[in-house]
Amino acid sequence: MILFVFWMLLSGMFDAFHLFLGILASGAVAWFSAHLLFPTGTVTFKASSLLGMLLYLPWLLWQILLANLQVARIVLHPRMMELINPQIVRFQTRLKTPFARVTFGQSITLTPGTITINIDDQEFTVYALTDDTAESLPGEMENRVLAALEKEQQ
Repeated sequence: MILFVFWMLLSGMFDAFHLFLGILASGAVAWFSAHLLFPTGTVTFKASSLLGMLLYLPWLLWQILLANLQVARIVLHPRMMELINPQIVRFQTRLKTPFARVTFGQSITLTPGTITINIDDQEFTVYALTDDTAESLPGEMENRVLAALEKEQQ
């Protein structure tokens, strides 16, 4: 359903023919990619996880905005090369579920100045643009994902 709504917004065509094509295309994409999201074939849904994500997403969007501004400041700074110190950071996460770990990894990658390179069970490998960014990992973002998606397991 979400994919179809997204398709409608992008296409801007609301006649019967185009809506039918949108339903077919969205259904095909969902069917072909379902195994990527749900490799076991079973979908478990927890209302607490949905609520947790709804509370987490505004915070994440704010962090993305702040990181964008920080990276823009660095890029526009006359002494940019003195401000950056690209590095690879490895750390262990406290997150237990694959969904929480993937959410955390994607959140890191969505935040400018960091990229999740690898997730190997509990170990994350992350590229960080500056010393401050590297020192902040895993930090508050991991705590927020933990609170949003793994409350019951704490």
